[in-house]
Amino acid sequence: MAAHPRDLAVLILAAGQGTRMKSGTAKVLHRIAGRPMLAYPLAAAEALGARRLVTVIGRDADAVREAFDGRCEFVLQAERRGTGHAVLQAQDALRGFQGDVLILYGDTPLLRTETLAAMRAHKAETAADLVMLSAEVDVPGIVVRGADGRVARVVEATDASPHELAIAERNTGVYLIDAERLWKTLAQVDDDNAQGEIYLTTIVELSVHEGRRVEALKLDDADEARGVNDRADLAAAASVMRDRILRHWMHEGVTFVDPSNSYVDADAEIGRDTLIEPGCTIQGASRIGSGVHLKPGCMIESSEIGDESVIGPNAHLRPGCRLGKGVRIGNYVEVKNSVLGDGVKADHLSYIGDADVGAGAAFGCGAITVNYDWKTKHRTTVGAGATIGCNVNLIAPLAIGANAAVAAGSTVTRDVGSGALSVARARQSEIPDWHARRGLGRASAQIRDATPSQPKPAETRARSAGKGKQGAGKAKKTTAKKASAKKSSAKKSPRKKAARKKSTPRNMRRKR
Repeated sequence: MAAHPRDLAVLILAAGQGTRMKSGTAKVLHRIAGRPMLAYPLAAAEALGARRLVTVIGRDADAVREAFDGRCEFVLQAERRGTGHAVLQAQDALRGFQGDVLILYGDTPLLRTETLAAMRAHKAETAADLVMLSAEVDVPGIVVRGADGRVARVVEATDASPHELAIAERNTGVYLIDAERLWKTLAQVDDDNAQGEIYLTTIVELSVHEGRRVEALKLDDADEARGVNDRADLAAAASVMRDRILRHWMHEGVTFVDPSNSYVDADAEIGRDTLIEPGCTIQGASRIGSGVHLKPGCMIESSEIGDESVIGPNAHLRPGCRLGKGVRIGNYVEVKNSVLGDGVKADHLSYIGDADVGAGAAFGCGAITVNYDWKTKHRTTVGAGATIGCNVNLIAPLAIGANAAVAAGSTVTRDVGSGALSVARARQSEIPDWHARRGLGRASAQIRDATPSQPKPAETRARSAGKGKQGAGKAKKTTAKKASAKKSSAKKSPRKKAARKKSTPRNMRRKR
């Protein structure tokens, strides 16, 4: 009968300076597929069912605590004196714990939970005192095995013989060891070296010297042991993680036309039969329904999209959007912090921000919810079945009733009742011969001479003929009207002019 794994405590070392990152941010807080790097070993420990979870922190300790508050215990390594010294900082926190301690690293985010579970099973099955994880990676600790296949020693590359340098198997630094033995062994490790540090790797040498059984479990996928020390390592680890994420969703029935040009965060969810075209980015805890079509170039940020919706191309859903079933969001449409009911359509060049939109409503090209007055964000409500015409400005706070319509070019500042038509346009005026009056007559003649003449429709020809007979009379009437308008304007009081200047503050709002 196979032995069962013992109780588990996980100790994550995350106190490194990260100087090669050249960053004002702690190394373990740099993001990979939407999560801080440290989130990955923490998630693996949680999935293993660890009874105790302790993280050793150093640089930017307060920022790390804040980012992961409540997920683990923290201990501080105020003075960095090596990995063995970092482990010793957790001795008081784990005092009295009886079971195995798994030692992980905050800058090694690619280890799978399945791999760590295999380490526990291997230790239980072989009754090993220490199980270490090895891989064919470019790190200095060379794993030398004895004739029985067990670990005989770990040799640093600088001290290795030519025969040992040819060995590809290396020590990843991930260990599983009995808690009591860990503290007893570390008590024998000194800092008598050039760096004055306490090396965790020494526990392997001491365990072998004492005749303890040391096993090395070799990784099939060396990428799992990939550490992050600089920005190039960060990009490489992110590429591996993205590939894993995309493969997972493709196995779940999602189609990516070009996986190498698709970006999906670790916390996103995607339904079956969804089609994602090149250049799409899905960030945060976004939820994409089944049968959705994301056309090229879409950006989805922490939003929800209902089944059978069509988004894009080049559409942007900013955080906080919830789209119902069968929604259509088209070219260069931006939606922000809004709830859209089933079947809502906004096909091109529109902005819908801080809005609640009923089922079946439609937005024409260039329609905008003007939600920000330079101090406060205001919401817009659009009822079910309402139609918003092209180039409409809805100045929030505002409510458009169900089945209402807003005419193209309107700037709406008052609520519109259900079933009503709202027209809010400036009155069109026309100044005859404006071009010629500005002294541009010669230029106009040159343009007319260079432009092929077009036959006029019958109605236009008739109107032109009438104008020839009535032109003189209309000119006199126009002159008289202008003179009368000037007199009327002169009589208006300064108070009325001032009132007109203050009457349209909501029309000055902008989208945000």
